Amino acid sequence: MVSKVRSLGLSGLGGFGVSVECFLSGGLPAFEVVGLPDTAVKEARDRVRAAMKNCGMNFPVSRLTVNLAPADKKKAGTVYDLPVLLSILLVSGYLRDPGTERAFLGELSLTGELRPIRGALSMALAARREGVRELYLPAENAPEAAFAEEVTVYGVRNLPELLAHLSGEAPIAPARPPALTAASGEAPDFADVKGQENVKRALEIAAAGGHNILLVGPPGSGKSMLTKRLPSILPDMSRDEVMETTEVWSVMGLTDSRNPIVTRRPFRSPHHTVSAVALAGGGANPRPGEISLAHNGVLFFFFLPEFRRDVLEVMRQPLEDGVVTVSRAAGSVRFPADFMLVCAMNPCPCGWHGQPGDRCRCTPAQVQRYRSRISGPLLDRIDMIVEVPALDFEALSTRPAGERSADIRGRVNAARARQTARQGCPSARMDSRALQRWCALDESCRELMRQAFDAIGLTGRSYDRILRVARTIADLDGADTLMPQHLAEAIQYRTFRLEDGE
Repeated sequence: MVSKVRSLGLSGLGGFGVSVECFLSGGLPAFEVVGLPDTAVKEARDRVRAAMKNCGMNFPVSRLTVNLAPADKKKAGTVYDLPVLLSILLVSGYLRDPGTERAFLGELSLTGELRPIRGALSMALAARREGVRELYLPAENAPEAAFAEEVTVYGVRNLPELLAHLSGEAPIAPARPPALTAASGEAPDFADVKGQENVKRALEIAAAGGHNILLVGPPGSGKSMLTKRLPSILPDMSRDEVMETTEVWSVMGLTDSRNPIVTRRPFRSPHHTVSAVALAGGGANPRPGEISLAHNGVLFFFFLPEFRRDVLEVMRQPLEDGVVTVSRAAGSVRFPADFMLVCAMNPCPCGWHGQPGDRCRCTPAQVQRYRSRISGPLLDRIDMIVEVPALDFEALSTRPAGERSADIRGRVNAARARQTARQGCPSARMDSRALQRWCALDESCRELMRQAFDAIGLTGRSYDRILRVARTIADLDGADTLMPQHLAEAIQYRTFRLEDGE
């Protein structure tokens, strides 16, 4: 006799349908799992056997063969514990056929409790595509999976509770999707920052348009303090952005019952010892890296030149395309990587180059080697380079508190709303066609740009990035067309020559 129970699997960020088939036959007792299972799937045999016995059910003393179809696709993780157990109960006569409109997921403890799994949202979305009407999975994952909608999700705490529901004795209430409310915990406020008005203005522009930005300044000038407050002014996330970000975080096991969905834009700050694989993603079963965990948010690199050259170069393609492709012998996986790159660095190894006095002990050759760790192509992909000057005593002791983050965020949200309504994306993501339409230059702007092109030595890419930044500045001003003052402010963010220290 053969039984079939529907389940789901995970490959990269995408889910796919899996049919768990169980065949009970005569012969010496054995329990085999086939269908390209990894070690975690094979170990389900012991968890299933113990869970059945501890829940008062007899494990069949026969030869059991469990097949996970399609058999040519690798199965990984512990999500198949529950469907494997149900297929055995079905073939043994303990359970009625649950039908093809129900799918089951979950890791079992030895006592029959269900433990949370990774990638619940991705598999719930796959269940909807596969025509599944009811999805059963651990109770901790139920709110996250319910966010997929159009699939009735049931959160299950243990095996007896599930069996009582399937028999009609004690129905389980369907899970409700979580509300799109801001995550708990507030980021530091810009009101705490004294001075540095030019840097705060630049960060406001970067947040409004999703622009990449580099802060250059001596130690103690406020680079990290300002950047830590950036999340407090980032624009609100749309539902689609919440869905995309939560999928990535769920696959990495970063969601839980208290925070089932990601409603605040991510802010990832990897250490400078991070590897290229940890940044881009990979592994035997490829998983997202820091680049994808920052999707729809911020990827912050402090002490930028301290990162290895090969690690920094990994970002060049994702910064252009918004995706990162991880290729292995078994195939390729694409992860989303639409992030805002924020970097900070000192002007030299000791940090005091260009400052008054004789504090800098670096030779010109040391300064050049330090700055040359950042390649020209990577710098060309940074929209704004801003100098963060050291503040003197008077500025720190007498200047009043700065503007509140809530007020800045209001302007950022308004500018982002204008961009979304006009071109359907932030200004930093406009393609060439949108640039031609929404960043048209009149004669005075064209002349200003011609002068900047000759004086600064712009490339085609940096020319487009100046237009994108100018478009964001115009949106913050509520202007429909680009004006010379918008273009002039955008150009000034390209005038700092890192390679020359000017």
